[in-house]
Amino acid sequence: MPIFKYVVKNKQGETVRGKVEASSHVQAVSTLMGRDLFVIDVVPLGQQDGFLTGLLHNKVKFEDLVNFTRQLATMINAGLPLATSLSILEEQGKSEMAKLTGNLLKDVEGGLSFSASLDKYKDSFSRIYVQLVKAGEIGGVLDNVLDRLAVTMEKEKDFRAKTRGAMVYPVIIILAMVAVVIVMMVAVIPKLTEMYQDFGADLPMATQVLMSVSNFFVNSWWFLALLTAGLVFALRSFKKTPRGEKAIDGLFLRMPIIGVLKQKIVLTDFTRTLSLLLGAGVSLLEALDIVASAISSAVYREQLQEINKQVEKGVALSDAISSYENFPPILHQMVAVGEETGKLDEILSKISEYFEKESEYAIKNLTTAIEPMIMILLGIGVGFIVIAIIMPIYSLTSQF
Repeated sequence: MPIFKYVVKNKQGETVRGKVEASSHVQAVSTLMGRDLFVIDVVPLGQQDGFLTGLLHNKVKFEDLVNFTRQLATMINAGLPLATSLSILEEQGKSEMAKLTGNLLKDVEGGLSFSASLDKYKDSFSRIYVQLVKAGEIGGVLDNVLDRLAVTMEKEKDFRAKTRGAMVYPVIIILAMVAVVIVMMVAVIPKLTEMYQDFGADLPMATQVLMSVSNFFVNSWWFLALLTAGLVFALRSFKKTPRGEKAIDGLFLRMPIIGVLKQKIVLTDFTRTLSLLLGAGVSLLEALDIVASAISSAVYREQLQEINKQVEKGVALSDAISSYENFPPILHQMVAVGEETGKLDEILSKISEYFEKESEYAIKNLTTAIEPMIMILLGIGVGFIVIAIIMPIYSLTSQF
């Protein structure tokens, strides 16, 4: 049963602090009031006090969670008790992770199971993480589960790093292009415009277009900023709706190169997570339900929910998967092999490695395709600006 910390005043007006065991916050308050105490504050053991806690709380970084899981798995495997391991990690961790570890330690020492304590901090620990720990506790194999979870999270961390690293160069080039265009439109073109107007030269159409764009940047930049902010807000609001999230996700999946990359990434997460859950002893139906709710793609989330319903009716997982085009043939073929051999978790782990490699190739293809496209756009833009600037100069020289 949960334990609550309380601050009360007794009949003598003295402030008293202590702990009370109760099934809920309401019951804890009722118990204290039944003792003729004036309740000031009641907080579940392990949570921080104060109404600003939620505002001041910073989410723990994924890298810190990976390190926490790996270190905890190592200590549990070495035979250290859970409470001792959490105590050591609290002393060694960074600020936010140390606070979170301290809260977990208080919960565990207060009588909560480790999985129940993790479930209190949903912003930091996903449903998958909690369910895996719960399965490990029930099966008495928490050390093995934490080790597999740590390995999986380390792979995900490396994959994220590779993805970000591959996109650094194109992003830098695009930002540089935008900066150059803004400088040209705001600082350079207006000076040339003044010079051409002083000479009273007849300007070609390209130069007039360039000058109009420049005037818009200089005089109506606020409108452009408001329009951009409005579009971003509208897009984000639309994406938060089920229909909008599915529409935007489907659009990305249909794009030539980006769609392939997104599909590979989603399939990597799906197969890796399902393998991890099944290997920890979670039933197939429960594992599919957890994965379906945790997957990042709205399109795949809906299809996995339908697959889960079919499996619940007795349809084989491989047959259910094969009815959807977003799942490639190799997936349901390999899943069928896993079902026949009884090693579905191992087969899914191998498939996740395959899709991870495919994702890396897709990232390379994306960066390879982006670079020449950027150069072509840059060349067209620079060529247009050069022509628009030089043509009036030739017209002026021909007049003398």
